[in-house]
Amino acid sequence: MSIKTHVKLGLSALALSVSFHTMAAEDPIKVGILHSLSGTMAISETALKDTMEMLIEKQNEQGGVNGRMLEAVVVDPASNWPLFAEKARELLEKEKVDVIFGNWTSVSRKSVLPVVEELNGLLFYPVQYEGEESSENVFYTGAAPNQQAIPAVNYLKDELGVERWVLAGTDYVYPRTTNKILETYLKDMGVAEADIMINYTPFGHSDWQSIVSDIKAFGSAGKKTAVVSTINGDANVPFYRELGNQGISSSDIPVVAFSVGEQELSGIDTGPLVGHLAAWNYFMSVDNDANYDFIDAWVEFKGDDKAVTNDPMEAHYIGFNMYVEAVKKAGTTDVEAIKEAIIGVAVPNLTGGIATMMPNHHITKPVLIGEIQDNGQFSVVWETSSTVAGDAWSDFLPGSRDLIADWRAPMKCGNFNVKTGSCGASAGEQALADAE
Repeated sequence: MSIKTHVKLGLSALALSVSFHTMAAEDPIKVGILHSLSGTMAISETALKDTMEMLIEKQNEQGGVNGRMLEAVVVDPASNWPLFAEKARELLEKEKVDVIFGNWTSVSRKSVLPVVEELNGLLFYPVQYEGEESSENVFYTGAAPNQQAIPAVNYLKDELGVERWVLAGTDYVYPRTTNKILETYLKDMGVAEADIMINYTPFGHSDWQSIVSDIKAFGSAGKKTAVVSTINGDANVPFYRELGNQGISSSDIPVVAFSVGEQELSGIDTGPLVGHLAAWNYFMSVDNDANYDFIDAWVEFKGDDKAVTNDPMEAHYIGFNMYVEAVKKAGTTDVEAIKEAIIGVAVPNLTGGIATMMPNHHITKPVLIGEIQDNGQFSVVWETSSTVAGDAWSDFLPGSRDLIADWRAPMKCGNFNVKTGSCGASAGEQALADAE
């Protein structure tokens, strides 16, 4: 073979190598979006799908990440909890997504957990939840109980003098576990069992007349009474309507909600609800330039001057930006590299502070109490002086207070018992065991 032929072959191989390298560099970063676009949770989750599409579009306008564009892969699990697992598997096995942003209810997250752990996927979960979990494959950007439920109860007790408590929730894992924590917390503070009323209703519950009547009777015992609401999805609309029908005002029996934000209020007449409360880590009404920029971008993206923002949207904003920074830091979308790179990543939130990813895969967040206004917005009446780090395991449950989570080497454990010095089952394994 001549020298000339060798040179030609060498140049051809080089060109082929460069071509393959360029193609690989240009492969999009595939972002799975796993939110209900139909069914009872669509009222809350559709906006989160749209938020992710907006964030991806904005990032691509900046040139993507590390020279790679981002591609949204959207599926609809339709408020069907087993279908969430199927759709997560589809995203990871068939679509080969690099990361998933999604879920709202804890039962849907529990359904997805074994799948993302089995297939070593990454899930960013943007909604307040009951805690009692830390997975190596999940990043919890919504509030843990110590970042929402506990501060809200403290506010009602210390600022409003509440002595009787109605714990009202939708019948699934988040309300039941949160209320178990709150019931223990209240009793530890000396609240009598007779002063705690607990009620659960199914998803989509619409007939609230008798329940609201019971709440009204419970609040007529001469002690200041409040409702702590973990009611989810479209059941909130008839619940608040019935409060108004029975003349229960915020001065009589205030309601503090953990799952009602601007998106849910946009569907109802808020006049009778003025003065009722919600506990979140973000409100659209926050006076901050970053927030105004986010709102402007959202209104433009939706093409609707009346479009509203809410807390889980901010959680996706934080989680997405943390993922982008982790990809930049790692120089790759490789799952193991992202797990290592993301701990300690800090990005701005929309309330004027900084959110940091902790070793337990929870983030730091401020806590705000907002009062419903007649325009469907919230006026902030109380907030923490600084951000609060999310606890994976509650200090108020006997089986949890000895547990910590730390996904850094050498521990790499989501439920390490500091007394026994041992690590328990993974979150996905526990979710499967609970389901059985």
